[in-house]
Amino acid sequence: MCRLKVIISGGGTGGHIFPAISIADEIRERFPDADILFIGAEDRMEMERVPAAGYRITGLPVSGFNRTQKLKNINVILKLFKSLCMARKIIRNFKPQIVIGVGGYASGPALCMASLLRIPILIQEQNFCAGLTNRLLAWRADRICVAYRSMQRFFPPERIIITGNPVRKDLRALRAKDPQAMDYFGCRDAKPVLLVLGGSLGARTINRGLQRGLDDMINAGIHIIWQTGKSDYDTVKDHLKDHACEGVWYSDFISRMDYAYSAADLVVSRAGAGTIAELSLLQKPVILVPSPNVAEDHQNKNAHALSENNAAVILPDHQAEEQLAPLAMKIIADPQQLHFLSENIALFAQLNSTGRIVDEVMRIINIPPDE
Repeated sequence: MCRLKVIISGGGTGGHIFPAISIADEIRERFPDADILFIGAEDRMEMERVPAAGYRITGLPVSGFNRTQKLKNINVILKLFKSLCMARKIIRNFKPQIVIGVGGYASGPALCMASLLRIPILIQEQNFCAGLTNRLLAWRADRICVAYRSMQRFFPPERIIITGNPVRKDLRALRAKDPQAMDYFGCRDAKPVLLVLGGSLGARTINRGLQRGLDDMINAGIHIIWQTGKSDYDTVKDHLKDHACEGVWYSDFISRMDYAYSAADLVVSRAGAGTIAELSLLQKPVILVPSPNVAEDHQNKNAHALSENNAAVILPDHQAEEQLAPLAMKIIADPQQLHFLSENIALFAQLNSTGRIVDEVMRIINIPPDE
């Protein structure tokens, strides 16, 4: 059999990048000599994170449409045309057996050109409400892997497979309160641990809400693991200089998310689909603060899919600065509510999602999944 060659396209945020890397890891585990190439947007975080995970990536000048300043979309269209031409050349030279799209505008050119070149494509849709790029390209897809039911609202039903969202491999065998994890973040006593995630790019309202209530939380005996994101890191660092911050671990990015989840009793997070998949699998109680700046209000819809089943607490973004700290202190001090949230979010977990997605990849290119 010839060497397996796969292109994986998409990105923009950690919510797209980490599932893509999970799929690549699963392919490489089954086929160690597989040749995997990523295609992303040249100015986004995938250009850093994908090589760090051990994979090659090519960047396209593609960018998202500007929904408020319409005239700027002239340049967006020019970039899209250039990206389509570049994607066509990359695919012809690389000759993949399949192209996998994980969502976001960065996946559009590669999926479109693959389809025109008669190369099979698989779309992985993470959200409760399908993204525009995936909706536009769905009729070209051989298979559409989704995380939620009722996605026939957006996609041809005969092409849909419910697989759940890929989860990072290092999370699958996680132990709660692992001693190494607790030591990594300096959690050396029995204090409850609050994990605060603003997403890979940061979340100003979450960070400000935590800053506002930091003294009260420290006085309440709460240990804090705080991912600030790049944009707010310096501001948080300056703020902490003026506070007694024993029991606060902070960084712009958490490289050991397995340790962070292991240590956490309660999580505060944006409502990206990838993060929700991880929290569901790990049965972590969570306060979701959906971002209001995400296309088509994906995060709010993701969050409500959980909260309507008592599987998460939603805090609107505009209330986070004032109410985040009091709400987190109230929930983390209530073992019964923590247990209730943990039991309910576990019902949303999809086991072995990454494996099932790769099984579909294998079927499309006529390789038995168990080969």
